[in-house]
Amino acid sequence: MIWFVIWTVLVLGALVVIALLLRRLWRQAVALGRQLAEASEVLARLADQVEALQAASERDRDLTAPTLFDDPEVLRARLAALRDSAAGRRAERAQRATRTAAGWRAYWS
Repeated sequence: MIWFVIWTVLVLGALVVIALLLRRLWRQAVALGRQLAEASEVLARLADQVEALQAASERDRDLTAPTLFDDPEVLRARLAALRDSAAGRRAERAQRATRTAAGWRAYWS
């Protein structure tokens, strides 16, 4: 009779452990499904961004395309425009650096 009780307790304990493991497995599977759904949404957004960037690169392809046989006057005008925009950016950067240095001097004095 004692062996019957021992084996019954052991079998019931094993069933409880199996049930807990199955519950944990189910929860992990559900969590994996949620993560996969989120990953697919992120991938869809990434695909949209890639399409937008590809469209932008198609529009601006002439900015970096070789221009060996183009009209030299057009190329000189483009070079002048690029240099002007670079000079503007350089001036803005210098102003920011001056403001930052003045802020540092004010802080440390």
